[in-house]
Amino acid sequence: MMGGAALALLASVFLGVSDFLGGTLSRKVPLITVLLLSQVVATLAILPRMLWESPLDNWQPALLWGVIGGVATAIAVSSLFKALAIGTMGVVAPITSLSVLVPVGVGLVGGDQLSWLLGAGLIAAIIGTVLASGPEVKTHTIGHGSKPIILAIVAAAGFGVANLSVALGSVSNVTTTLVSNSLTVLVIYGTGAILLKQVPRAGKPALVGIAAIGLLGFAANLCFALASTVAPLTIIAVLASLYPVITVLLGWRLLGERLQRIQVFGVIAVFLGVAAIAAAG
Repeated sequence: MMGGAALALLASVFLGVSDFLGGTLSRKVPLITVLLLSQVVATLAILPRMLWESPLDNWQPALLWGVIGGVATAIAVSSLFKALAIGTMGVVAPITSLSVLVPVGVGLVGGDQLSWLLGAGLIAAIIGTVLASGPEVKTHTIGHGSKPIILAIVAAAGFGVANLSVALGSVSNVTTTLVSNSLTVLVIYGTGAILLKQVPRAGKPALVGIAAIGLLGFAANLCFALASTVAPLTIIAVLASLYPVITVLLGWRLLGERLQRIQVFGVIAVFLGVAAIAAAG
């Protein structure tokens, strides 16, 4: 299980950096440009995996879950990037971290067992993520209105369904799940660009960042998919949901967003929770 936990944590780091880049670039570049071009990169990155694992082995359930996850991912990522672009990362991130409740709930219903240490670690990690990634709401919601909050809730639900779909599809075939997921997202974003009559274009610095988003998103999905095949869904879902901590720390370091005392407590709780989860494994 330790290997699965490490992969889930890597997925969390990749997602945290990707979300920071996505939110930052979406403030300067049209959202559809960031979404479409980064997804082109992610799709090109995942296709070579078909050389190592045949996409035809037990492909039917993997394809179904991949498409479902792709629709959920397209909704979630577009909602998140828009929320990060118009709102404050310290408010948006903790809401999206609650996406973990979807796969965790399904995992528990499906029979995943929790020891007291593991349960305490999971709770500490969830609470710590919310505290660490969210400063006091009264400070950061002023002037932002309800739109970024609503978008963050939509993103949380979408990510929850997307992670669950990737986990369920990967049981049958990791490659088919990820490829169908990525192609579905690409088709949705491409259709969006056509409907909006926008030709995706960006300067070289933005293109580098967009390419990084795509590669990081691909790496995160691959790590999560592989982790789901060797560790309980309940555990990897929580560990993969720690990405808001990374996003907020980058916002603090690079954008000057201030960390408050409650965030420090949250970071400590996250590390303690991760340690408890590792010890329980």
